[in-house]
Amino acid sequence: MTSSKPNISINGRDYRWPEQPCVVVCIDGSEPDYIEQAVAAGVMPWMSKVVRGQGADLRADCVVPSFTNPNNISIVTGVAPLVHGICGNFYYDRDNDREVMMNEPELLRTPTIFKAFQDAGAKIAIVTAKDKLRRLLGNELEYGADGAICFSSEKSDEVTLPENGIDNVLDMVGMSVPSVYSAELSEFIFAAGVKLMESVRPDIMYLSTTDYIQHKFAPGSDGANAFYAMMDKYWAQLDALGATLALTADHGMNAKHDEAGEPRVIYLQDEMDKLLTPGTARVILPITDPYVVHHGALGSFATVYLPGDTDIASIISRLKAIPGMAAVYDNEQGCNEFGLASDRMGDLILVSAKSTVIGTTADRHDLSGLDVPLRSHGGISEQQVPLIVSQPVSGLDTTHRLRNFDIFNVALNHTNKVDSK
Repeated sequence: MTSSKPNISINGRDYRWPEQPCVVVCIDGSEPDYIEQAVAAGVMPWMSKVVRGQGADLRADCVVPSFTNPNNISIVTGVAPLVHGICGNFYYDRDNDREVMMNEPELLRTPTIFKAFQDAGAKIAIVTAKDKLRRLLGNELEYGADGAICFSSEKSDEVTLPENGIDNVLDMVGMSVPSVYSAELSEFIFAAGVKLMESVRPDIMYLSTTDYIQHKFAPGSDGANAFYAMMDKYWAQLDALGATLALTADHGMNAKHDEAGEPRVIYLQDEMDKLLTPGTARVILPITDPYVVHHGALGSFATVYLPGDTDIASIISRLKAIPGMAAVYDNEQGCNEFGLASDRMGDLILVSAKSTVIGTTADRHDLSGLDVPLRSHGGISEQQVPLIVSQPVSGLDTTHRLRNFDIFNVALNHTNKVDSK
């Protein structure tokens, strides 16, 4: 059975019209081991069936820097940051001499898959945990009574029909507004997703969680397993409602501390001030966003803007010698390596080792909110993520490096489910 609807072309890729609702989930911070450990512990019965033969259990690489914004936007556009322009959560606008959160839709350089499908008549629903993503994910969509639905659980008490395509969300879901620093912030999006599938039945739904739990709990721990058991329950409900589910992550997560539980940090601004006249180099940490309690704005990726007369080769050589530094690139090398937009990166691009993070100066990072040893992300060591589909997958090019932003291609073009439940 093939849909009578035409294929949708967007950003150089073609997508088949979904024969049943397609639900793509971005599990923030979910390295594959979280699901593997939870399945082994017997707390994810639905997922156990999927990975043991009912569906497809694949692995993919996320975008580096392995942060929330560049990866979510890569997933929903189907292309790398080189094309869509969102290269971090935060960047330095050199032309206007200002540091900017990359939350504004005008920073996007290409439309989303959602926009293309809505233009062709599809019903779209997007629920994200953090409001910082909402306007990027919902960019250019039409809202109102028959338009798209797009809201965050963080601001679920502020939704309106003109702005979000829905109102009275708290009544619909039957939950109160969750704390930003809670598992409930993510649970809310799945509870909402089930309600929307029962009522609106969107053609395409996107659900994006927060990584609060992954920053606190390692794979296989009680806290992590409880969180994954919760998600499994809602995924089973969506599956029973006839949806095809495709699950991936924006990045993995690793311990970033020593044996005593103290954070392993390279304070890069301090290092630059030793190498150059203090204050003349500017260190930017693209992990920076409004939600820093659980990571202190410390991640494994940084970019540096240098004075015009700097001997870049000499600086790179000296930075590579810092313990815990995994790689240092000039702008061209780093952007080519990771598929980034060169005008939104500095003169240097740096990635730290698996157990190390990069900061600016010690006095700029408030770690008082950490109640467990630091876990964070951003580098190459957090690049492998799951890509799991609830139905069998066929016809994938095995010579192609699978990326998390291939997920809509996999779910729409390479699954064969035709019968709704």
